[in-house]
Amino acid sequence: MTTLFISAFLLGLIFNAAPGAVFAETVRQGVRGGYRPALGVQLGSLVGDALWAVLGLVGIGLLLQLDWLRWPIGVAGTLYLLWLARDAWRAASVEFLVAGDAGVTQRSATRAGVLLSVTNPQNIAYWAALGSAMGAVGVHEPSATDYGIFFAGFMVSSVVWAFVCAAIVDRLFARSGQQWAKLTYRLCAVAFVALALGTLRDLIAPAELQPAKAKAGVSAPK
Repeated sequence: MTTLFISAFLLGLIFNAAPGAVFAETVRQGVRGGYRPALGVQLGSLVGDALWAVLGLVGIGLLLQLDWLRWPIGVAGTLYLLWLARDAWRAASVEFLVAGDAGVTQRSATRAGVLLSVTNPQNIAYWAALGSAMGAVGVHEPSATDYGIFFAGFMVSSVVWAFVCAAIVDRLFARSGQQWAKLTYRLCAVAFVALALGTLRDLIAPAELQPAKAKAGVSAPK
């Protein structure tokens, strides 16, 4: 059980540390609002992480690979990423306080984290690979207890990473100047566009490639 928990904890760290939309939004919010909004994005993303984890553990993750479910989720995620890109690019042209903007609230940051994680279709591939991940540590016929331990290890690592990531972002940008902050916003906008295009690419990819990705244990970037 300890081995399974540690394995889930390490897999959770890999899942959360992979650069993606949640990280870009954490940076964007942290530049203007500091630690609390950055933490809000990270904590909000845990809602989606837990949702996908539960769906994967009960076997619904395989069902969600069906195109008629995967496409709406993917399109919604793409549109939201493009909206964030537009918002970040426009915000870079406006004067604002660095790491202390009262207009940036933890509630809005948390909401952004929830939306990004819930509408990330790459989470489907990650949780579809759950069976092979457990088999790698010797659990070939997992019980409800095994699933619970795996879920606990994954979520503990996600919570730990949320605070660590927010602290890192806050420390890096707490003393950043206006020009550096604006450049960061524009880089975030470019990252959001790239992630949106990547999501579209994965949706358009031939259906037969999807199971191969899942079996390979594709890590969904946050």
